[in-house]
Amino acid sequence: MKSNPPHPLDIGRRRFVTGLAAGGVAAGLGLWRGPAWAATGQAAGAVPVLTGTDFDLSIGTSPVNFTGRTRPAMTVNGSLPAPILRWRQGDTVTLRVANRLTDAMTSIHWHGILLPANMDGVPGMSFDGIHPGETYQYRFQLKQSGTYWYHSHSLFQEQAGLYGAIVIDPIEPLPYAFDREHVVLLSDWTDLDPGALFRRLKKFSEYDNYYKPTVGDFIRDVRRMGLAETIEDRKMWGEMRMTPTDISDVNAHTYTYLMNGAAPGGNWTGLFRSGEKVLLRFINGSAMTYFDVRIPGLKMTVVAADGLPIHPVSVDEFRIAVAETFDVIVEPSGQDAFTIFAQDMGRTGYARGTLAVRHGLEAPIPARDPRPLLTMADMGHGGHDMSAMKGMEGGCGASMGHGGHDMHGGGAMQSHPASEDGNPLIDMQTMTPEPKLHDPGIGLRDNGRKVLTYGDMRSLFQDPDGREPGREIELHLTGHMEKFAWSFNGRKFMDAEPLRLNYGERMRIVLVNDTMMTHPIHLHGVWSDVEDENGEFMVRKHTVDMPPGTKRSYRVRADALGRWAYHCHLLYHMEAGMMREVRIEE
Repeated sequence: MKSNPPHPLDIGRRRFVTGLAAGGVAAGLGLWRGPAWAATGQAAGAVPVLTGTDFDLSIGTSPVNFTGRTRPAMTVNGSLPAPILRWRQGDTVTLRVANRLTDAMTSIHWHGILLPANMDGVPGMSFDGIHPGETYQYRFQLKQSGTYWYHSHSLFQEQAGLYGAIVIDPIEPLPYAFDREHVVLLSDWTDLDPGALFRRLKKFSEYDNYYKPTVGDFIRDVRRMGLAETIEDRKMWGEMRMTPTDISDVNAHTYTYLMNGAAPGGNWTGLFRSGEKVLLRFINGSAMTYFDVRIPGLKMTVVAADGLPIHPVSVDEFRIAVAETFDVIVEPSGQDAFTIFAQDMGRTGYARGTLAVRHGLEAPIPARDPRPLLTMADMGHGGHDMSAMKGMEGGCGASMGHGGHDMHGGGAMQSHPASEDGNPLIDMQTMTPEPKLHDPGIGLRDNGRKVLTYGDMRSLFQDPDGREPGREIELHLTGHMEKFAWSFNGRKFMDAEPLRLNYGERMRIVLVNDTMMTHPIHLHGVWSDVEDENGEFMVRKHTVDMPPGTKRSYRVRADALGRWAYHCHLLYHMEAGMMREVRIEE
């Protein structure tokens, strides 16, 4: 772990990792001197809740302190996270969003909410943005219920703290019952200016990757696989200029992970009474971090995904991609406190909180799991001769498979768009991708716990459209790790033509991940109806996770006119080019 720059406080390593005991929105400049929510009068770790149909939201900056160093953050009504907005299905809400910044445009996108295009909050696409001193009025009717969130869609403001939870109460009774509920909003915080972090990624994308293979790892692998296979494995990684430890671009060497705006040392606490059914509304509002969530000693029953009910699934753990939401029910009893443990996918740090019968209690914090290592099979190269990887700049050959097309994988060599051939912004192409819907994911396999998979999730309803897709679009997620360049089909946002959909049509989108990274893909404006391995409707979502080596498909009903954003929800990937415009036209 890197040490902080010199500071009057002597912060030990553990305190730096876990954050200050109650870091958060500071009462003023200098070191934190009051409750984490001094700016709003809330108790430490409590997030303000706004209810009704008429709202005034003020976007500005506030000093925060999570690590012993006071830094500026983007806040809404002085709060980080932004206030929880509590709405009711069927209502029309009006939100006046005022920009109190002096030198930057801002915006709010209502993630997963169905609304008119001019209310979607994407500058340059949906509207012109909110300039300093201006107020923009959002107004739309709520067609859905469930757990969602909102965030800025302007540059890196989301990373700086501009995000919050949305809870929409249903008109009709839910198919599950609970006695109380808590929002659990996960996020990542950096003391760096987010723009400086982006520039660092462009200059040296491996800055946070401390765990490159060592001589000891080589000896261990020789004992496990044999000398020849180990040498061949190292040769493959070398030719791709990649490392199997590169799980995430930014990790706990840069980030402090937060739960409802509290660092691990702050111990956000949600109360319960023994025997109650407690609904936990998990939201991943981070910029770049996947979290693996568990509550030692408690089973979790997953009852909703991305706001919509699913057939209940009992699990010990789930991975939540950036921008996803999961609602789970727990029934705590037998002890006074349980730890909510959310470790990052690379096992470099964690967010944590506590379910307890009263404030001030803690339960043991589990050790982080062993760091995972990527394999060639993880990236869709299993069982194939990697000599095909010679032709492309950066290592992975353009000759890697232009054979027959099999939408759902299953062993056929994957074809690739001509725009990828010889492309200097692409360092890898997958050979035999598969849906991997029943795969728990890197670092979660065979860990002794029942882990939620996409294959476990089934919507409570049948395909709401019912029509077979009239056409199909295949898009490849592409990138170059060293250059930190990201794109669809090898074309960055600024160089790509919009995807055009005909209003009312039913179509299929097929995604192929040609990178070694995991990408959460979000299409604004419409639902994404994820299909199973046989092309049948499985679960409706607004964000579709795409691990490396996967090929997944979903159906879209183009029922929302206008211009919509379509992008990877890893903030720095989107800003580096993995974004397209979708136009739904009559």
